Amino acid sequence: MPHRVRNLLLSTVVALSAVAAPVFVASASAADRPHNVVLFIPDGLRAMKVTHDSAPTMAAIRDKGVNFTNSYSIFPTFTTANASAMATGHYLGDTGDFSNVIYSGFPVKAAGGTVTPFLESNPVLGEVDEHFGGDYFDEEALLKAAREAGISTAAIGKAGPVLMFDHTERSGEKTIIVDDSTGTPDGIPLSAKLQAKLNAAGVPLKAPARGDNGKVGDNRTPGTKVANLDQQKYFVDVATKAVLPLMKESGKPFVLVFWSRDPDGTQHNQGDSLNTLAPGINGPTSMASIRNADDNLAALQKALSDLGLAATTDIFVTADHGFSTISKQTETSPSAKASYADVPAGFLPPGFLGIDIAKALGVSLFDPDDKNKKIEDGTHSVKRGNALIGNNAADPDVVVAANGGSDLIYVPHRDVVIIKKTIDMLLAQDYVSGLFVDDSLGRYPGTLPLSAINFKGKARTPTPAIVVNFKTFAMSCPDQTECGVEVADTTLQQGQGMHGSFSRADTRNFMAAMGPDFKKGFVDTAPVSNADVGKTLAHILGLTVRDNGTLIGRVIREAQPNGAMPKVASHTERSEPAANGLATVVEYQTVGSTRYFDAAGFPGRTLGLKAQPVSTPAARQAAR
Repeated sequence: MPHRVRNLLLSTVVALSAVAAPVFVASASAADRPHNVVLFIPDGLRAMKVTHDSAPTMAAIRDKGVNFTNSYSIFPTFTTANASAMATGHYLGDTGDFSNVIYSGFPVKAAGGTVTPFLESNPVLGEVDEHFGGDYFDEEALLKAAREAGISTAAIGKAGPVLMFDHTERSGEKTIIVDDSTGTPDGIPLSAKLQAKLNAAGVPLKAPARGDNGKVGDNRTPGTKVANLDQQKYFVDVATKAVLPLMKESGKPFVLVFWSRDPDGTQHNQGDSLNTLAPGINGPTSMASIRNADDNLAALQKALSDLGLAATTDIFVTADHGFSTISKQTETSPSAKASYADVPAGFLPPGFLGIDIAKALGVSLFDPDDKNKKIEDGTHSVKRGNALIGNNAADPDVVVAANGGSDLIYVPHRDVVIIKKTIDMLLAQDYVSGLFVDDSLGRYPGTLPLSAINFKGKARTPTPAIVVNFKTFAMSCPDQTECGVEVADTTLQQGQGMHGSFSRADTRNFMAAMGPDFKKGFVDTAPVSNADVGKTLAHILGLTVRDNGTLIGRVIREAQPNGAMPKVASHTERSEPAANGLATVVEYQTVGSTRYFDAAGFPGRTLGLKAQPVSTPAARQAAR
């Protein structure tokens, strides 16, 4: 018998589901069944950008329900990494989703044969699943557990993270999946019932592209000046005119995940700040994207009210990560001393980390996203910045998965000489702020082990040898998490937007909740992370999900009626200093055994890190 349902009624329904599940669930009293859940993810929304003027719907949920004032994104602060945490309640050392781009260890055909696939793709997720035992998480995803317990499930919005909530079910018959690729060969099929509902409502069966919002610009041409209005209106129409009505008609409890690409997509591409740090991601285009996401949530709330579902539905709002403005400036990087046709003089090119490592090792550099083409001096990767380093692209010494505010370095042959040379090079760069090294590779001065940031678990995918956090700082503003700046390894331009770092601007996400399973007007000062979201929603739905790994979040009991505040402790872990005085520091809080990472890096180079630099002449010189 399935082990996921907390009460006798739903246990009976599961046992008899093949015969009469809808009849039994529909007749259940409100007291005997879980409430409905809407999980709304405003991708890349910073906590302090939500006001009654900028985002009135989210501000009202925060103020009337639960205001999580001590909220956390999982590091690296990227989309798929945090989606894996929300979907499973586990940290990345268990899910193996170490970033948006990982080293897979095999050529991924769906990603053009690269060994560094970008995971925001349904075909890529399917191929990675297949390679790693059918489920690369090896942890049960939220919507899978819910549907197996007789609950209706759907996920709508941004391609990649949407599917991750039930990524092993691809028929479209059990969990509704609607994303950017719906209606294309890459999309998950729509059931006949959903197609009929969409047709009756006049909603197309194919998702629109982003249009002008997808225009990224270049070093001479600004990016977009509009929010992602048309595409997100489509997703809202799908949810309000078809999916929610179908869920009501089913008579069963439901879970709806709605992943809003805004403000993230617009903040990345915005053209308000080409090659300048101000206004950065605080310009009018970014603010319009925040309002767009808020309007989407308002439309979902209205539909719940119109359908008579508002009183029995919990709404949990959480951003996957914060956001920062991109800097491409450095005084030390060899890559920035070269001349490129498409990079302003003195700026870091895309893929600068791979270029600098190859130069330090004195070996060749290849682009895994361009059929392993050799990258010559004075050129750079033009697609993602990933790198294969060594004299044989098919058997590299080092692989760099470039992601943005942090990068992953893999050393397939675990060569300690290469690892030491790479670390020495990184410690000499002014754009680096903090290094984390696989525990099994030994300890190196200036670095902390991966276990210090919950990267060592039972992950099926290859574990990075080194995680590199990049330098962050702030422009002048009342709350520095609103105006963070980070050096980013990306094809985007200085002045556009990025995330992924260990700064508090990126780890601090917006989070709020309201509904029958949450307190009213409650300010929760305890730390809460996206891994906790997964555990809490499973608890609300009455699901008992088996954990394979041990790096797990907690149920946010203090936010529920009659829940008591937990005990919270603060911690600082500091590495042995390197020869130049640099030491990696991580500051975190704990509730029981669950960790919440505030910020990490080299003191003086990470926004929000309170620890002070080691006061030595070498350290002072390195910090300049």
